[in-house]
Amino acid sequence: MKKTVLVTGGCGYIGSHTVVDLINHGSNVIIVDNLANSSIEVLNRIKIITGVMPLFYKLDILDREGLEDVFANNKIDAVIHFAAFKAVGESVEKPLDYYYNNISGSIILFQIMQKYNVKNIVFSSSSTVYGNPKTVPVDESFPTSATNPYGWSKLITEQILRDLHVADNSFTVAILRYFNPVGAHKSGILGEDPKGIPNNLMPYISQVAIGTREYVNVFGNDYDTYDGTGVRDYIHVLDLSNGHILALDYLYKNQGQVLITNLGTGRGYSVIDVIKSYSRACGRELLYKICPRRAGDVAVSYANCDHAYKTIGFKAQYNLDDMCNDSWKWQSNNPNGYEK
Repeated sequence: MKKTVLVTGGCGYIGSHTVVDLINHGSNVIIVDNLANSSIEVLNRIKIITGVMPLFYKLDILDREGLEDVFANNKIDAVIHFAAFKAVGESVEKPLDYYYNNISGSIILFQIMQKYNVKNIVFSSSSTVYGNPKTVPVDESFPTSATNPYGWSKLITEQILRDLHVADNSFTVAILRYFNPVGAHKSGILGEDPKGIPNNLMPYISQVAIGTREYVNVFGNDYDTYDGTGVRDYIHVLDLSNGHILALDYLYKNQGQVLITNLGTGRGYSVIDVIKSYSRACGRELLYKICPRRAGDVAVSYANCDHAYKTIGFKAQYNLDDMCNDSWKWQSNNPNGYEK
């Protein structure tokens, strides 16, 4: 029998790609999304790719009554929880908004799951929970901390899930700490469409490539790295969505477990590496400008992914050129994102 999976934030960047994978792997999908940082057009794109229009509720997870109606009217087997504010800089400016939305929203979701006996959850966490790691590669045994409210909101929600499992060990939990998701669907019709000025490197480079912005800001070129710019683990969104499918399969087969694992490629690319790769993808040299370092940025961060391979069989398939080529295909086909 088909499993029914509720995806909070399912119209967002990572959520929408995961919904496509879920449908292609035979799941029924229900999306809950308030469309605060996503577009209703995503549903049409999902249908074009999969032939299926997922059941959709325009709903904020802080709306307890509305969310409870979703559970009352559907037999849900599992939840994949993406719904959260996600801009690090904005979280510093608006900490109360981030704690209220990300933590209170999660608590409401978990309470309703418990009430309706839905005990399988995959939680979208982040490598930000490692704070400023002293060494690389970063593995799951590293101490956790945070340098901003966004990171703390993820770490606190992780702890809530662990405590929930201690109190009720029928809860089966996967906490996925992923590094820097980039790229787009191979079709070029589903991708990242940030609102306003992008907070992350790849969508910013995409806007330079399409001509919306003049140059890329490179924050610091005096780090102790091979070209002086920061090095990060970038992972293709298709690899990331596949990681959620593998984690969900693991939960179905290992009831009552808590899985905490990294999702990354296991190697680092510098900012200049990404700009050069994207330049090859779009066929022209992209301009960049060296700016002062940003407070809190670390020189190098990339994942140790051995645990993910051993537990759920996860191994990233795509390299940096794949990520940039697919990102450019999406951006060039959709210069204004999902807007007509």
